[in-house]
Parts: sequence; structure tokens; C-alpha cells
Amino acid sequence: MALDAPTPIAPYDAPVKDLYAIGEMPPLGHVPKQMHAWAIRRERHGEPDKAMQLEVVDVPQIDSHEVLVLVMAAGVNYNGIWAGLGLPISPFDGHGADYHIAGSDASGIVWAVGDKVKRWKVGDEVVIHCNQDDGDDEECNGGDPMYSPTQRIWGYETPDGSFAQFTNVQAQQLMPRPRHLTWEESACYTLTLATAYRMLFGHEPHELKPGMNVLVWGASGGLGSYAIQLINAAGGNAIGVISEEDKRDFVMGLGAKGVINRKEFNCWGQLPTVNTPEYKEWFTEARKFGKAIWDITGKGNNVDIVFEHPGEATFPVSTLVCKKGGMVVICAGTTGFNCTFDVRYLWMHQKRVQGSHFAHLKQASAANKLMLERRLDPCMSEVFPWAEIPQAHMKMYKNQHKPGNMSVLVQAPKTGLRTFEDALEASKR
Repeated sequence: MALDAPTPIAPYDAPVKDLYAIGEMPPLGHVPKQMHAWAIRRERHGEPDKAMQLEVVDVPQIDSHEVLVLVMAAGVNYNGIWAGLGLPISPFDGHGADYHIAGSDASGIVWAVGDKVKRWKVGDEVVIHCNQDDGDDEECNGGDPMYSPTQRIWGYETPDGSFAQFTNVQAQQLMPRPRHLTWEESACYTLTLATAYRMLFGHEPHELKPGMNVLVWGASGGLGSYAIQLINAAGGNAIGVISEEDKRDFVMGLGAKGVINRKEFNCWGQLPTVNTPEYKEWFTEARKFGKAIWDITGKGNNVDIVFEHPGEATFPVSTLVCKKGGMVVICAGTTGFNCTFDVRYLWMHQKRVQGSHFAHLKQASAANKLMLERRLDPCMSEVFPWAEIPQAHMKMYKNQHKPGNMSVLVQAPKTGLRTFEDALEASKR
């Protein structure tokens, strides 16, 4: 399918100032001295509505290989909650800055480029992937950049994320924006999509192949919604797990082969001590859950891959229901970090437990190409205005958000806009 061709931004008049209101557009390429941002400070670590506060801060300076991006919209992810809470680590323990701007997803416009940046120019419309590295070690030059000792996540392990009018990123973080999507749709997908892509395609020899059965936890969420679509696109069979019955149709509509409601079983949490009555009760329930999988895949057909991210509550079951020689791949621990499992089923059945962390540029670009080619739905569920960024995170923190992915507006004045000219015209109104 032909991709949407980029068009340059037409000239326009705008005043030169040191600070602009949210939604007000500076002259193309003019970098003001200050900007509005939702900032976190160490002394107010806590829930998002306490941790995130509006501040006026300096616009970041870019280095030779960096790019300054005018943020049009940003995505809401769980690491914004972690940054506010200071858990599992405080971002200040890593970057040491005075304040932290969260946000690891964005769509926007290249506003300034470092003197060694070759691939991008002022005015380019982009989405941003969140992996950074220094680029000068063996892993970055022939290996896997996600294994680099300098690897870090922009917006969590760096102080300058997307919940501000401007953000500075490495030039290698930029990818073309899908022109058929709105600014907010473009902003909601990169982190979760690229993470799901690496989990399913990035760990040889357990890459997703046609005909494979994959159990997807949190199938209606950001990660899960892309996992279902990727599995379906690759010819695999996705078995989605949900926690609320009203999410069943959404997950089936994404292409899942079947859906299981985990509320119908009682085998969640840390593994009871092996060979106790409590373990026997747990095992009975876990086997019932396994039978529910067989009702979808066929008797005796355990899943080839378990797509894990809840962690503590689900990990014992994940390692049990995975097939012999299969893989449990995990990228988070949203229900807790103390994962337990019965190791007998790991070594006797030669299963693999694989940690997975975001994606490198080639993987993120491969995933983005699927979006550019309109093969995937961004599954954007809700959009919040700039003033409600903490409330959007509170909704996710309390698990009250709708299925799919959430976005927030930054410089885009309203929803539904697809071009900079549309945003400029709306800002004048």
C-alpha cells in the first residue's frame, strides 16, 4: 500500500516570544526560552494527581545528534505512574535532574536539529520511540542496542519526556508519522506497539510464526490490543485474557481466536508452598484455566508463547500453561514484582522465561511500518486535554480506563486534526 507523502509546512505569521500559551504556535523553527510542562519533583513523589504539577521551565538545549520536537500530542503509559510514585525506582536516582517530565510517547514536528543530524529537518512530522543509547559500544554497532550499557528509556530514565510543549530526543528516536491518523492517534501507539513487537518477534528461536498459539494477558489494554493484532497479522492464534466481560467483544473484534475471563478462576497471586493443601487448591484452579485454553486451541494444545506483563498475580499460571519448549515473555509487573512459579515445570518441560524491554530502532520501525501501511488500528480509546494529564494517569492507576490506548493533547488545540495547518488554524480561533 502506498504511504502518505509528506508535504512541507506552508509559511505563516506568528509573533516571536519567550513563552507561548498551550496550543499557541511559534514561528516555524523559533525556539523560545521557556515552556509549559507537567513536572514531577522528588519531594512530591506520590499518586499522579499529587506528583504532576504545572510549571514553567526552560526549553531543553539540544546536542549535535539531538532534535527538538514541538509536541502536538502524547501517549499515556504506566511508566508515567511509576515516575510519579518513584517506584520501582525514582527517576531522579538515574538522571539526577531537579525535575522530571514524564511521557514516553509523542507525535510532533521537528523544530530544531543538531549540526550532525542528517536524516531529519525542521518541519518534519514524526512519532518518537522511547529508546536512547550512546551509540558507541559493541551492542549498538552490530549487536542489540537494547543490551547496551547506556540504554535508557526517554521520559522515564531521562528528565525530558513528552508532557511539555517541547522535548529533546536523539535523532535515531524519530520515525515518520502516519498521515492518515490524527495527532492524538499518532501519539498513543509507539511504546506499546514496539514493546509488543519485540516480545513476539525479538527473541530467537521463539519468534511468532503462523499457527502458533499465544496467551495474551490484559488483552484489552494498550499492550494486549497490539499483541492481538500482531498475532493475527502473522497468522497466529491469540487467546486473550480479560478481567471484565464487557471487554470480550472488543478483544474478539481485534482478531482473537478466543477470550477467557480470569474472574471465573481463583488461581491468582503468588504461588502457595508446593505440596501443601493450598497448593493443591491452586493447582486445581490453574488446571481449570488450562482447560479453558484447550477449549479454544484443542485438547492437549498448550500455548507456544505467553505474553506476560501483570507479573506477580499471573506468573505462576503462565509458567504452568506454557507448552514444553515454549516461552513466557514478560515486560512489566503491573500487579507486583515478586514473581513465583513451580520450577519443576520449567526445567522438566524445558520452558524459557524471557525478559523483554521496549525495542530497538529496527524493531520499532518495523512495527511503525505496519501502522504507516494501515495494517493496524491504533485502538485509541480516550483523549484528554492538556489540563487533565494527571487525571488521565489516575484513571490508568485505578484501572478505570477504557480498552485500548489513551492520548493527551499538548500543542494540538483540539481533537481530530491531521495536519499542522489544521492545528495552526484551530489555534487562531
